[in-house]
Amino acid sequence: MNITLDLSPAVHRHAGLGRYASELLTALLAVAPEHAYSAVYYAPQGAERPAPPLDRLPAQTLHLGPKPWRMSVLLADYLGVNMDRWVHAGEVFHATDHLLPRFKRSRTVFTIHDLIYLFYPQYHLPLNRWYLKLMLPRFLRRADAVIAVSEHTRRDVMRHMRIPEEKITVIYEGANPAYRPLRDPAAVAAVRARYHLPERYLLFFSTIEPRKNLAALLGAYHALLAQPGDWPHLVVAGRKGWLYEPIFARVRELGLEARVTFTDWVAEADAPALLNGAELFVYPSFYEGFGLPPLEAMACGVPVVASTAASIPEIVGDAGLLVPPTDEAALMEAMQAALTDAQLRTHMRARGLARARTFTWEAAARATLKVYAQVIEQRGRHAHRV
Repeated sequence: MNITLDLSPAVHRHAGLGRYASELLTALLAVAPEHAYSAVYYAPQGAERPAPPLDRLPAQTLHLGPKPWRMSVLLADYLGVNMDRWVHAGEVFHATDHLLPRFKRSRTVFTIHDLIYLFYPQYHLPLNRWYLKLMLPRFLRRADAVIAVSEHTRRDVMRHMRIPEEKITVIYEGANPAYRPLRDPAAVAAVRARYHLPERYLLFFSTIEPRKNLAALLGAYHALLAQPGDWPHLVVAGRKGWLYEPIFARVRELGLEARVTFTDWVAEADAPALLNGAELFVYPSFYEGFGLPPLEAMACGVPVVASTAASIPEIVGDAGLLVPPTDEAALMEAMQAALTDAQLRTHMRARGLARARTFTWEAAARATLKVYAQVIEQRGRHAHRV
């Protein structure tokens, strides 16, 4: 097979989308190196070369920033213009970003991560919301096959986009093998020192934006500190996303400046040690298409407290403590139980490790290759009928 992937999210390091594109490519190259892979990505003129594994592929760079490239695709789409002249795609073009150009010669696969712009429009910037509302339904209808990263996302796409069930394949993301219990305390201590972290800490690790529900975590943590006990520090790790200013205001309002540490961006190589050093991972998000952070925490053997929202129960299962995202009292009680009940912690650790082993990028890559083969086969059947 000759496969072209849009790896723009990985080039621009777009959090979850970028991780998906990079991890999937790495796994595809490992499990099926016999296929011909190439990359397409948009980047301004003079942008630096992409990091591994993207640098291993023949690549076409579209010298446009994200907004001009989106507008180009949008205009071509509405004019009915195929993009084959400008984008050199193989037999299969896999859109890993929220963008699918119109092609005449290539079969297309579109990965949909979530429909958060529909359910929580207030958590999206207006321009992004407008673009997704206008274009995402068109992309989903036009794609020859759709990959959903969870059953929850599949159901949302069927219900709200009217995409037939047989067109959608659920392919879960995975935990990179680097996310595992570490036997070297010095490695954990080194990362703790690098980011100026306390000896004991609870951890939230993801992009800082409203849908992650950090305001509830801060309220629950404030209530926890009011309970008798020697409670760990709270570490909020991850880069700033959008609309994050109220989070920092909430810290000041609750007087938590001395008990909450914000690390900002954390290098990918440091993430497993950061997780290993945590006593508890807390993830009260309102909405996730998949939920990679709690999976990676479980893979490191860290007990997880997370929300009952969207796909999170699908990923965490019975390995963690799940509470409604709007119930700060329940969140505080779950954190307290996980920190003080040694038997519960042992149980959560064992179940989390076992559950994390069922989500692998190797399995994701093999399932994705089947989707590629199916869309090529569909074209063959269509050509034969004609």
